[in-house]
Amino acid sequence: MALSSSPPAKGIVITVPVLVLAASATAILFLLLSLSSSSCDCSSAVGIVRTPVIESAVENAAFSVAERISTSKDDVEWVKDQIRINGLHMQDNVLRKGINPRTRAEQLQDLINYKGISHYEGQESNNHTALPCPGGLLVEEHHSNYGEPWAGGRDVFEFLAESSHLRPNSRVLEIGCGTLRVGLHFIRYLKPEHFHCLERDELSLMAAFRYELPSQGLLHKRPLIVRGEDMDFSKFGSGVVYDLIYASAVFLHMPDKLVWVGLERLASKLKPHDGRIFVSHNVKFCSRLGGEECTKRLSSLGLEYLGKFTHDSLLFNHYEIWFGFRRFKT
Repeated sequence: MALSSSPPAKGIVITVPVLVLAASATAILFLLLSLSSSSCDCSSAVGIVRTPVIESAVENAAFSVAERISTSKDDVEWVKDQIRINGLHMQDNVLRKGINPRTRAEQLQDLINYKGISHYEGQESNNHTALPCPGGLLVEEHHSNYGEPWAGGRDVFEFLAESSHLRPNSRVLEIGCGTLRVGLHFIRYLKPEHFHCLERDELSLMAAFRYELPSQGLLHKRPLIVRGEDMDFSKFGSGVVYDLIYASAVFLHMPDKLVWVGLERLASKLKPHDGRIFVSHNVKFCSRLGGEECTKRLSSLGLEYLGKFTHDSLLFNHYEIWFGFRRFKT
């Protein structure tokens, strides 16, 4: 809308929005001049105004990255496109020039015969390695200990983390973390010391401490992994409260009585309402009591059964069944 019915000189039309912008610019300029004329140090004033804005932007960016954990449909399509664009096809893993494929058994024999890949001899063979690692771990024999591809650990992590709305400052307890097939992903995602595990098998613990954590660069995350059985969680401290407690294919190998002992001890360690307990494969410890009796027993512990969930694997034809619980009272 023009302020005058007759056109101004030289064809310049001054509209209301222009005047508003001009007034705003003048106000901002006046404010800056006022700040500059104050007694405080100018560099300090700028720092006070700008730093929180920058920090907030960084925090928001980090949070937005952390919001999604699982692989998206776009991610999968992108990978497929890259394979197609590059004309890639799966080839047999055979000996060819420049590449020397070895089975795990052959790799292990090489390590034994040559005292390590670098062929150190004599005294030198014992003093060049910060964390001497057994050959069986170096060839990753322990990756075959649990009955399915090692890659399945990522699938389990994605399901559990998103189902429990996990954040980096959450606290997680795994019952029977084995060689960290799943745990590595939690340890990498969570803040230091926020991942706890109770594991009874010594070989699995050796693989976790002497190979997986060092090789993945995760020693600085300081996970609390304790050797023990009989569902004794006393070494984790009395004050810790978990956002997620899970047992992947563990409870089905334990006597029902011991599972209930564990649930009783864990109920008070689960965050009320928002915290989750997930058990994979089956809940025979509960179903054998009968539906009504199981519900009554869970209720006496302050726990509520949420239902059965399934989660498909991203990489291979497999899905897991999970049973969820929450703590409904403090």
